[in-house]
Order: sequence, then C-alpha cells, then structure tokens
Amino acid sequence: MAVGKVTFTKAERDKLAQVLWLLNWISVVTGVILFSLGIFLKVEIQKRREVMSDQEILYVPHMLISTGLVACCINFVGGKICYDCADSSKFLRWKLMLLPYIVCTFFFTCCVLVGALMCYSIRSQLEESLFLGLRNAMRFYKDTDTPGRCFLKRTLDQLQIQFQCCGNGGFRDWFHIQWISNRYLDMTSSHVMDRLRSNVEGKYLMDGVPFSCCSTFSPRPCIQQHITNNSAHYSYDHQTEQLNLWRRGCRQALLDHYTGILQSIGLTVLLIWLFELLVLTGVRYLQTAMENVLRLGDPDSESDGWILENSLAETARSNFNIIKNLGKCYQVDNDPNINVPTAAEQEVPSRRVRIPVDS
Repeated sequence: MAVGKVTFTKAERDKLAQVLWLLNWISVVTGVILFSLGIFLKVEIQKRREVMSDQEILYVPHMLISTGLVACCINFVGGKICYDCADSSKFLRWKLMLLPYIVCTFFFTCCVLVGALMCYSIRSQLEESLFLGLRNAMRFYKDTDTPGRCFLKRTLDQLQIQFQCCGNGGFRDWFHIQWISNRYLDMTSSHVMDRLRSNVEGKYLMDGVPFSCCSTFSPRPCIQQHITNNSAHYSYDHQTEQLNLWRRGCRQALLDHYTGILQSIGLTVLLIWLFELLVLTGVRYLQTAMENVLRLGDPDSESDGWILENSLAETARSNFNIIKNLGKCYQVDNDPNINVPTAAEQEVPSRRVRIPVDS
C-alpha cells in the first residue's frame, strides 16, 4: 500500500508545479542565508582565536557554508525541473533525472538537519577550547616583549572590559600565575625576592588582578592589589564585602556569548530544514503524479501521487534485496558453471597417443 497517496487533477498538478517553482526559488534565498550564517559564525570565532585552543571548532561554519552553496545549486535546478513539469511533454526530458535528483536532495536535506544539530552539540567542545585557550593566554599576559605574544595583554584587557569578566573561571585565577613582567619588579627589594623564593617555580605570585578586572559600577575605588589583605585597605573585609571586581569568569562570558549565537543559528537552520523537507515532499508528489500520467497516456486525466509506492517495510526490504543482489554480481567463486565442459567438448572422445619405444 502506497504511503501518503493523493489523487491530483490536471489543474492541481499544474498548480503544484507552479508553487514548487516558487518555493525552489525561495530555497535559493535560504541557501544564501545558510552561507551568510556560516560566514558570520566563522568571523565571530576568528575574532577571538587568541583565547581559544588549537582544537578544530570551525567545522560548524564550514558545514553551513558548504551546505548553503549546495542549496543554491540544487534549488536552482529544482526550480527549472518544476517549471517544466507543468507540461507532460517537457516532463519527459527530466523523467530519468528526477529520481536521482530527489535522492540527492534527500541527502542534502539530511545535511541541513545535521548542521542544525551541530550548532547545539558544539557547546562542550567550545567550552574546553575556551578553557585551554584562556589559560594559555593568561600565562603569557606578562610577555609584552616576546614576539608572537606581545598582543595577548591587550587582547585579554579588552576582553575583560568588553564582556565584564575576570580570569578564566573567576578573578582568583590571576592569583596562581605571574601576570607582572620581571622587568617591572624591583629585584633589590627584599619583599620581591621573598615572594620569588617562596614559589617552587620562582614566580612572583600575588593576590592582585589586572586593572581590566575592575567593575565600573562600584562606587568605591577599585581594589585590585592585596585583595585578600583586610589590613591593607580602610574599612574592608574581602570575605563579606561585595568586591568591586567583575565576578564572572571570561570562559563563562564567552561561552554564553557564543551559545546565544549558535542557538539562534541552529533555530534558523532548523526552520530552513523544515522548509526544504516541505519542498522535497512536494517534488516527490509531482514526480509520481506525472509518471502515472504517462502510464495512463492521457495528460488531462487524474493521477495518483505518493511519497512511497509501497509501505515503509516493503520499501526497505526491496532496497535491501537490491543491494544484496548487487553484491552477488561480483561473487564468482560459487558459480556452478565454472570449469564445467560444454556439450561440444563432451562429445569429442579422448584420444590416446602412442609413443614408439626404441628397442
């Protein structure tokens, strides 16, 4: 029994072809949208590659870019096919190409769905990339004189000011790294030397943060040095007082930023997938209805269209048998006709050749 069987009159077939022609041209626009979303996401990621690890996370924008280009090509061809299918005589030119076209469009539609799901599944990988990238960038924050790293201080300062964040997971992350260069330390000071000797790796660690961690909404002047020392500041208790520093870590801030972008893109791609699925279903109905018109021989008669000619189980079984038979075509070891003599060979009697022996 056919799945989704619908009967079309000639006027309904013509109307379906015209609507599908219009929808395919709209799908070309959706392909441009997919391409643009991929370019936008790639640019957004490239903006902050300095605070991300080398993990490859650009496969999502690359997937959207390639899918958008394919969408433009496929839907352009689909518009031409649907325009010609309104006439049964022109349909003959596309009859043999329609089924391969529908199969290719089906796989392309699956790729659109995969692209939408990838936008939601990349969060954990993005979080790990931000964690490793921010950790390395903070380590090199002080290397303003090192080629290839001199820009990281400015990058991190701009990042913390723009996203109102501090550190990787919080402001205390700055306590565990040396973020002040040795060139700005007084090596003759006993205080500085004591701090360097107290650390196993010889680093100058302190309970302070860069100026970019200071909150602009605090009425009190920023306390960025000796944060945990209550006696260093007047009327101050770091455990009870609301610190005038950004409390959120930059990893979470960037993750929220990119998650919002990815969720919006994923929702848009999911809507495009539903639209492409609608167009694919309409093209399938048009193909089967026009093929049945050719079988009937009357272009003005009614014809049936369907999504699957048989039930889903029967279709899967027949396709499996086709694949299995194709595999058997290449198996020749068990052929019973191999090494079997023909009838003419069996009729020829064997002859014995006598070799004379010298006495």
